[in-house]
Amino acid sequence: MVVTKTRFFLGILAMGMLCFTDNLPAASSEAGFFKGKIITYYVATQPGGGYDVYARLIGKYMQQYIPGSTVIIRNIPGAGHIIGANELYLSKPDGLTLGTFSTGLIYSQIIGLPGIKFDLRKYSWLGKANAENRVLIVSPKTSFRTIKDILEHKEPIKMATSGVAAGDHNETIIVAAALGANFKTIPGYGGRGGEMAMLRGEVDGQIGSYGSLATFVKSEKCPVILQFGAKKHRELPDVPLATDLKASDRGKKLLHLISGIADLWRLTAAPPNVPAARLEVLREAYKKALTNPGLLKEAERVKLDIDPSFGRDVEKSVTEAINQPAENVALLKKLIKID
Repeated sequence: MVVTKTRFFLGILAMGMLCFTDNLPAASSEAGFFKGKIITYYVATQPGGGYDVYARLIGKYMQQYIPGSTVIIRNIPGAGHIIGANELYLSKPDGLTLGTFSTGLIYSQIIGLPGIKFDLRKYSWLGKANAENRVLIVSPKTSFRTIKDILEHKEPIKMATSGVAAGDHNETIIVAAALGANFKTIPGYGGRGGEMAMLRGEVDGQIGSYGSLATFVKSEKCPVILQFGAKKHRELPDVPLATDLKASDRGKKLLHLISGIADLWRLTAAPPNVPAARLEVLREAYKKALTNPGLLKEAERVKLDIDPSFGRDVEKSVTEAINQPAENVALLKKLIKID
């Protein structure tokens, strides 16, 4: 009887262990796939800019949570982040390629920009590292100190942008249309080029993320004229939010679009159709990296803000931003003209 009960107990225990094993996350069985593998993290800009700094920091900590892997950074600049985004989208979906690129590509996809080979709704999203207020800054050599000064200026105001179709280029055009500013976009200033152009007097100002421009703004005492985001940046309490300005109904819609996209910044994705279990490994590593005390300390030291969202939440937000009403699509196509 004792033997029978013992066998019965062992049988129940074995069945329980089997059920427990079957209920383990599939990702745990895929973690071994990455051992000894190189994970390439594409950055759709030149080295040295904000995207590059974020990617190198995140990649360093993600590697800790994917045992045996090596994360390397590969910069693929060009065409306002489109080349890097295309390269990522068309990469083999084996979980060994990640990438970061401008959220401004949402505008490019909405208007159906030629040259785009990706669909942002189909990437395998890991998350976003931050919500970055966009800012309009000007050189201290100019006479502009308020948005009123900008709007009352009759001559063209030269604005640096990283490239035609890039997020900052599109936003400069959109802000001009929304508020009636006489902006003249001057593309071709990638990386820190816009800042250097302002110092040389080639341009009057630019629109970009405050996270990337803060050091320049403070060191050169550049006036920050306007900010775009859901709320004011903690360092810019006296700078007006664009959505608080008086504008036409059309203008308000455009300004709210920019502010909404500003909450989706420093994105990271993998190609479409990464196997679910491998994607879960990557998502978990990304989440652990962005909440690691060491990363947060390093980010604070180099003045990088961290305000992350993860996985399906980011996927949902990107999809909602892309799926604009026909009225907005028509408006953006009219504004953003590509020669």
